[in-house]
Amino acid sequence: MKSIVERFVSYVQIDTQSDPESTSFPSTEKQKDLAKLLAKELQEMGLADAHMDEWGYVYASIPANTNKKVPVICLCSHMDTAPDCSGFNVKPIVHLNYQGQDLVLPDDPTQIITTKEHPYLLEKIGDDIVTASGLTLLGADDKAGVAIIIEVAKRLMQDPSIVHGTVKILFTPDEEVGRGVDHVDIKKLGADFGYTLDGGELGSFEHETFSANGIEITIHGVIAHPGSAKGKMVNAIKLVSEFVASLPKDVLAPEVTEGTQGFVHPTDIKGLAEVASVKLIIRDFDTAKLEEHQQVLRQLLDALMVNYPKAKYDFKVTEQYRNMGEVLRNHPAVLRHAITAIEQMGIMPISHPVRGGTDGSRLSFMGLPCPNLFTGEMALHSRHEFVSVQDMEKSASVVVRMLQNWEQATLG
Repeated sequence: MKSIVERFVSYVQIDTQSDPESTSFPSTEKQKDLAKLLAKELQEMGLADAHMDEWGYVYASIPANTNKKVPVICLCSHMDTAPDCSGFNVKPIVHLNYQGQDLVLPDDPTQIITTKEHPYLLEKIGDDIVTASGLTLLGADDKAGVAIIIEVAKRLMQDPSIVHGTVKILFTPDEEVGRGVDHVDIKKLGADFGYTLDGGELGSFEHETFSANGIEITIHGVIAHPGSAKGKMVNAIKLVSEFVASLPKDVLAPEVTEGTQGFVHPTDIKGLAEVASVKLIIRDFDTAKLEEHQQVLRQLLDALMVNYPKAKYDFKVTEQYRNMGEVLRNHPAVLRHAITAIEQMGIMPISHPVRGGTDGSRLSFMGLPCPNLFTGEMALHSRHEFVSVQDMEKSASVVVRMLQNWEQATLG
């Protein structure tokens, strides 16, 4: 059986980058290359029902080896990597017995992972650190989680002394483009509670995320030949630009907010003189504040459009995900068993709200309460992405211990 680092290194070399502009599902067919491999590996471990479905999801079951009626637990990670940075031809490098030095990435020596920019490395002295080579992201987000779940499956299947209830495995595509659970079959999955393995530093567990909406504003101007446009043309590109320039800069912007502060953030702008549009994301831990932030945008638009009575705009709101804490507060055992397992492994639990979302955000509102656990993945979506092999191994041990806690807490 391969080690966790051997599996991880093989997974990151498979290009699974998702595409936010695609209308297919999964957004890129190449994500299925990893899905097929994972289904095959799980089958070889003895998980008879392991398979990839038509949408590119991988489902599998680890049978219970207890006579108790234990809640069915799902372990979930996503297979795709972010569109923000190339995931083609990833060349992973394992830096054995890291001793605190700057990591110069050989394919682009200007890419240097320093302890000043990444102080978490100073906690990893003596660990084996995996990076990419400088031209791509690594893909630890979330192939570290995938490798951890495969390692957990291996341990449970090999060691019958680890007593546990039924465990379901779910690997998803397209998490990075916000569509990770669009076609998950919750009934087929058949789990009571879940955990995503998609967190960062050792010991972290996350049970609050942003609530999120997407906004698309389309401004319709008035087109005319530029040679005779005086008093006629209203240039939509200029109006959209004015609107973006009017967005808050000292508040409600990601570059000036932290902790539980929300924001509005333009992500895409395009168009012609006649019609132009801008896409924004709105984030806040308090779901009710999303509407307040949207009103700020509407007020800015209305103030702008007063000066251009011939123009008009469309304002489209799309719900993206909600703060999973709203669900998880009603299921304390889901958090308790995870925290206890982290402590039992001699690790200090760390809890902080996620300034983003996970598949677990949406799964929680689909009837599968689903917090997020650490994998060790750091510097996500960048060429400086790295992960500690020992963090991955400890994550697997925490998950195994947590599954035992679920079984031991259940009356026969």
